[in-house]
Amino acid sequence: MYFRDAAPAALFAALLAAPQLASAFYLPGVAPTSYKPGDRVPLNVNSIKPVAALQDYRLHSVISYDYYHPAFQFCQPKDGPEYVSESLGSILFGDRIMTSPFELYMGKNETCKPLCKATYPEKMREFVIERIEQGYSLNWLVDGLPAGQKIQDDLTGTTFYSPGFMLGGFLGEDIEDEEIFFNNHYEIWIEYHEVSGDPNQLRVVGVVVQPGSKDYPGEADCGDNHGPVLFKSGEKDQEVQFSYSVYWKKSDTAWATRWDKYLHVFDPKIHWFWLIDTAIIVVILVLTVMSILVRTLKKDITRYNRLDQINLDDLSGTSALEDGVQEDSGWKLVHGDVFRTPSRPLLLSVLLGNGAQLFVMTGTTIVFALLGFLSPSNRGSLGTIMILLYTLLGFVGGYASARVYKALQGEQWKLNIALTPLLVPGIVFSAFFLLDIFLWAKGSSGAVPFTTMLVIIGIWFVISIPLSVAGSWLGFRSRQIEAPVRTNQIPRQIPPCTTYLKPIPSMLIVGLLPFGAIFVELYFIMSSIWFSRIYYMFGFLFLCYGLMIVVCAAVTVLMTYFLLCSENYNWQWRSFLAAGTSGVYIFLNCLLYLVTKVKLATMAGTVLYIGYSALISFLFFILAGSIGYFASWWFVRKIYSSIKID
Repeated sequence: MYFRDAAPAALFAALLAAPQLASAFYLPGVAPTSYKPGDRVPLNVNSIKPVAALQDYRLHSVISYDYYHPAFQFCQPKDGPEYVSESLGSILFGDRIMTSPFELYMGKNETCKPLCKATYPEKMREFVIERIEQGYSLNWLVDGLPAGQKIQDDLTGTTFYSPGFMLGGFLGEDIEDEEIFFNNHYEIWIEYHEVSGDPNQLRVVGVVVQPGSKDYPGEADCGDNHGPVLFKSGEKDQEVQFSYSVYWKKSDTAWATRWDKYLHVFDPKIHWFWLIDTAIIVVILVLTVMSILVRTLKKDITRYNRLDQINLDDLSGTSALEDGVQEDSGWKLVHGDVFRTPSRPLLLSVLLGNGAQLFVMTGTTIVFALLGFLSPSNRGSLGTIMILLYTLLGFVGGYASARVYKALQGEQWKLNIALTPLLVPGIVFSAFFLLDIFLWAKGSSGAVPFTTMLVIIGIWFVISIPLSVAGSWLGFRSRQIEAPVRTNQIPRQIPPCTTYLKPIPSMLIVGLLPFGAIFVELYFIMSSIWFSRIYYMFGFLFLCYGLMIVVCAAVTVLMTYFLLCSENYNWQWRSFLAAGTSGVYIFLNCLLYLVTKVKLATMAGTVLYIGYSALISFLFFILAGSIGYFASWWFVRKIYSSIKID
């Protein structure tokens, strides 16, 4: 979020309209496909993913499976299923799109068309029963549009399409005595639109699937006299007949707005209330910091400079004014130590370089999404653009790391060049690879293929590392950033500080405020990730990201000022760690989410959830820590360059 001094009312109105503009300005991302009556419309299948279980509306698993996993026994095309080409981001997010045996012809209705028969032994039935109990759903794509179910939001009363439909369900009122049924019949309702009224140019604009369970004694027929297909343990092999019906319905929805039915904001009032509350807190915090900069510091600088002038005119002794200044504020007393090289400058510079890289990547990605370039119709575009931007911005990371390390008077410049593109990405890739092993062991479709791993490694070593090395080379060749004051040879003794300025309390206080600025949006992002919902509220995300930056910078500057006034000049690591503690709060929030909204039944699912949450929190720790450090660095240079030092 940002305001300019001029015309604040107009900008506030633009702020209120930003989330709506984010969805109104829509760039499709893929070219539309027009069909003639009778043309075949492709229906592809995607991974079978867990969503909220019907019995308690909690997530019971985080492991997805291929649609044609042997235990599901779903019907396959005559020549076998074929993989549909996907983007890198789509693969990383667990999409495994394949062809299907469903035959859909534009405008041609089909009633109770048989697919195939499948036999389920007891072990396969137990596997399917467990997946139904865990709330797994099927995911189909018709002309690239997800097949879903029509749902009405109880809070807003609006109707929207939720991607995916349930694998099965429960019969009975008592949970303990419920019988589990398996959906084997699918009613596919497809909405189409005529382009400019031309009956020969038809486009798919909506897909709804109503799954059903019909126990056919013989051939498939869609009468109402069929009971459900009940899966029970301990019985002999059970045969199931699959069938489907197709119904076409003309719609006035234009192709460019067909995704609007799927893009639904849950609890929109919460977004606005939280944004307004956070904006108020940000204004108060910024005004507090400005009062320190404008009033307190201005008075300190004026008195310090006047004292220096008095000392130049009268060198015979120390005036009472000097004692008063020293008692009033102690930040000038550490001018000879404030730019002293901190401990482990190499590690600090590497983390700051990666933080700068993450900062630019995150901001650019959100702006692209806000402008509509990352449409949900272009599957995996968000993940793809994040990887490409992080790769290309390796130059920024190397340059920032080299400039910081040179300013800190580091001498191991070769090690800095090597560690900047290797340390943080290496930690993330290693953790991701270990988590992927769990997915491979469980036979999950979410496991990234080995070839994709090789592609990522290739992008990392062929593009990212050379760009980072080039940025580091340019950074080390640039002029060193000189400190505005000289550093004393002997370090000054640091006096004891108050409780709230000690490392742990200050980190907990400073890290809490940036986390509070993004808390609500974080909840919706996590719900989208774990419950397989479409996240598109990039307008809110853009505002929250701006608020987080302002809060993170302001509160870290405030802490640094109090730290210097207490004559503690070790602000470098303190500012980075204090701001980065918001990443620790994110991880704790993920653990709370695990207890309240998720009920994972297996150890592998719990490890995966905690592992991915830790990765996200680690990257946010580096991002927020870098924002806090650079804000404090600018503040410290600003105040010490404004006073006269003998």
